[in-house]
Amino acid sequence: MSHPLVPEVQKLVNGNQVVIFMKGSPEFPMCGFSARAVAVLKAAGIEKPVGFDVLSDDDMWTALEEFTQWPTVPQVFIKGKFIGGCDIVTEMFERGELQEALKS
Repeated sequence: MSHPLVPEVQKLVNGNQVVIFMKGSPEFPMCGFSARAVAVLKAAGIEKPVGFDVLSDDDMWTALEEFTQWPTVPQVFIKGKFIGGCDIVTEMFERGELQEALKS
């Protein structure tokens, strides 16, 4: 049985070009990994990613984990597709793949 908030996660992800589920907000990250992921998105040209603070909503965090089968945050989505966490986003940026994903 899926978590009742999984559709909310799906709606947020599908309704925005870039979404980052993180600790804190893009303006005020509350962990180093979240801060780095936001910095990488900004470096790739995303000035204001849509952020969701998982610390503010345990139920949404649980639904997010179920949705992606990924236990940690940050979690970055681009155009409805789950990209990964801080390390994956950073590696993609370094290879130019993140910029391509954002353009196409």
